[in-house]
Amino acid sequence: MKKLLLLSVFLIFACKQSEKTSTEELAFNPNIELISAQASCGICMLNMVGDKCELAVVIKGNKYYVSGANIDSFGDAHSKNGFCNAIREADIQGRIINDKFNLTYFKFKK
Repeated sequence: MKKLLLLSVFLIFACKQSEKTSTEELAFNPNIELISAQASCGICMLNMVGDKCELAVVIKGNKYYVSGANIDSFGDAHSKNGFCNAIREADIQGRIINDKFNLTYFKFKK
């Protein structure tokens, strides 16, 4: 019984160590263009069509939902400055694939 308990604890720990948040996987790449964009909730702030709150960006007037990060990846979306209550300026990297912006880097502007 002790071995089973120890094995269970070990497996839980191993699984937690292998999980990464999406923001840990986002990294600046000097070989990719840095894009100035607005970031916010597509439904709450950008008047996009959707079923739930999702992170979206506006690039040169075009709106795209984001893959590679979620609405809460950069803080609580429903806080005072969260994406459901504010449009934030950011520098991003990535590319558009099937009308979604595949995010590879994200940093708020000061």
